[in-house]
Order: sequence, then structure tokens, then C-alpha cells
Amino acid sequence: MMRFYSHLSRGCGKLFSAVAFLVLTAATALAQESNGPALLPEVSNVDTNAAAAAKKMERLNFALSTARLDVETRDFQAAEKYFLLLLAEDVPDDLQKTALFEMGETVQAADDLSRAQSIFAQYQQRWPNDARSPEICLHQGQLFRSMGMNQLALAKFYAVMTTALALKSDQLPYYKRLVLQAQVEIAETHYLIGKFADAAEYYSRLLNEQDPALDRAQIQFRLVRSLVAIDKFDDAASQAQDFLTHYADSPEEPEMRYHLAQALKGLGRNADAMQQVLIFLKEERAQTKDHPEVWTYWQQRVGNEIGNALYQEGDFIHALQVYVTLSQLDAAPAWQLPVNYQIGITYEKLLQPSNAIVAYRSITNSAVSLGTNTTDSLKSVAEMAQWRLDYLQWQERAEDFNQRPQIDSTNLPDTLSKR
Repeated sequence: MMRFYSHLSRGCGKLFSAVAFLVLTAATALAQESNGPALLPEVSNVDTNAAAAAKKMERLNFALSTARLDVETRDFQAAEKYFLLLLAEDVPDDLQKTALFEMGETVQAADDLSRAQSIFAQYQQRWPNDARSPEICLHQGQLFRSMGMNQLALAKFYAVMTTALALKSDQLPYYKRLVLQAQVEIAETHYLIGKFADAAEYYSRLLNEQDPALDRAQIQFRLVRSLVAIDKFDDAASQAQDFLTHYADSPEEPEMRYHLAQALKGLGRNADAMQQVLIFLKEERAQTKDHPEVWTYWQQRVGNEIGNALYQEGDFIHALQVYVTLSQLDAAPAWQLPVNYQIGITYEKLLQPSNAIVAYRSITNSAVSLGTNTTDSLKSVAEMAQWRLDYLQWQERAEDFNQRPQIDSTNLPDTLSKR
């Protein structure tokens, strides 16, 4: 194989030499025809430097493209190595800025929060009045919030707006987008730290904005969460119904139905709340195919919370409706046993012991079929069901005994009454 490459190399060398000879001969002949010396191209120092600079920029841009590709494939460690190459002293300033900024974003995506914060701080220190300053403040605010430093996060989000206003640039849409995002982050931060009234106020303001870049569905969704948290159930119900009208296919639809049920329950409209829950629980599987696990989670949570609330308030008929519908959501024992227990005790409250016995017996039978595969929590449910079952069966036997005709000893023959 090596011999083949050697022959190939010598052959290529001869070919290139022949081409060079032909070019030289043609140039000499042309010079002789014009009675002048042969004119061969000269390479100046300027041309050499320009070619070297172009080659260098080509290598640097290749490194940047490679780093970005590594980020897309989530190979953050490899990407960071290429970004570091672009931070050398002989690299143009604009390219260094891009590399440092994108490295900060990469480290943030890798969830190395403190180091990402350090990188963005270094950027601000080196280029304090740079056009990227508002976006860097936005990143720093997000990082501070992720680190639990919510007040510092709010300060950075407000800084996005002040720095964007201070910079004079023709990139107005870019800065408007950043300011809008900062307002969203401020509202979200207030929500996360439990300042729900402030969060609701900010979300309400944002909904009045007509900017097409605003994710109105997300803003309205978060507004409803905040309104429910501060017991403004009337506004929450109105906003939730409007959301479900305009964004029926949103991934947040299941949770929004949960909040609507909560709001209706808070307004004392139990029948309306229960109706919403039943509609939600009976949602066709064809409509839940995109996010089945999300729908299952919220259907179970909505049903449990509303059903338990109705039970606690003594509305056993509506609570039973919810529990029976819940039992149809999942056939797994981990779901069936606790739901059937709720059905059993609700039947007891409705003075229907025979139906309660059926529910408890289904639990004990399931526990027996599970054998050693059952969990501690399911064992506890089965034990409680067995105790209730034993009690109800004893109660039935006692009632049967009490209903039997009693023998009057005064009417017995003397020989029997003396025994």
C-alpha cells in the first residue's frame, strides 16, 4: 500500500511539474512576441499578509461553527474548548465577545450556574457598555433565580429595562423583545416567591400589550394561577374560561381545567365545579394522545382534590360520582385500591353498607392476588379495607340477630322456664 502511495505521489509530482513547465513556456513565448521580458506574477508582502489573515479568520470561524454544532448536540464540554480557543489575545474583539457570550450560555445550559454567572460578569467587566448588556442582565437574572437569590434576580431583570433604554441602537425590535421578556421574568419571580398579588398585576399588564412576540397563552395561564392563589376566584374563572375558548389545544389545557374547577369550587358553585371535573375526567383518549402522561396526572389530581373537598363538606353524592369516575382512569392496583377505599367509605356515609362491602371486598381480593408484589402503602389500604369489611359484616350479623323474633319466656312451659 505504501508503495502505491509513493508511485502516486511521484506521478502527481511529474504531472504538476509538467503543468508548471507549460505555463512558464507559454508566458515566455508571449513575452518574446511582444519583444519584452517574461512577465511572471509577483507576490507582495501585502498579498501574503492578507492571505494569512483570511486563512486565520477561516480557522476562527470554523472553530465557532464547530462550537455551535457541539452545543446543538449538547456536547457542552467539547463546545467550551472551541470557545476558549476564540478568547486568545490575537482574536478580533467582536469574535471574542461572541465566543465569551455563547460560552456563558453554554455553561448555563450545562446547569453550571455559578460559573455561568462568573462568565457573564467577566463580559460585563470587559465590555460594560456593549450592545449585549441587556441580554446578559437577563441571563444573570435567570441564573440568580435558579440559585434561589430572588431579590438579586429581580434587580437584574429591572436592569434589563434600564440598560436597554440607555443604549442608542438601531436594533429597537431586539431591545423591545428583551424588555418584554424581562417583564415576564419579573412577574414569574414574584409568583415563585409567593407575591401572588404582584404577579397577577404584572401578568394583567402584560396581557394588555399587543406585541405579537408575547406568548399570550402562557401569560394568561400564569395569571390564572396567581388569581387562584389570592382567592380571586371570579376573575380566575373568567380568565380560565377565556383561555379554554382560545387555546383549547394548549399543553396547559389540563392544568387550566384544574384551576377552573378550583375557582368554581371557591365561588361555592359546587355543581358547576363537579360538572367541569366530570367532563375533564371523561375526556376522550383521542384528544389526550399528544400528552397522555400530562392528562393522566391532572385528571387524577383534579378528581382527587375536588372529590375529597366534596367529601369533607358532606356532599357525599357528588363526591361518589367523582370517585366512581376516577376508578375508570387507571386499572393499576396502585390506583384502584385507594380509589375503591374512598368509594367504600363514601357508601358508608350514604348508609349503603352493602355497596361499601363490595368495594372493600374488591380491595382485599386484589391484595391477595398481588401477594408479595404489593407495596407497604397498598398493604395499609388493604388492612384498613379488611377492618372496615369485618366491621360491616359484624354489623350486618348483629342487625340480623336483632331482627329475629324474640321468645317470651313467660309463655314457656314450667319445665322449660325453670331450665
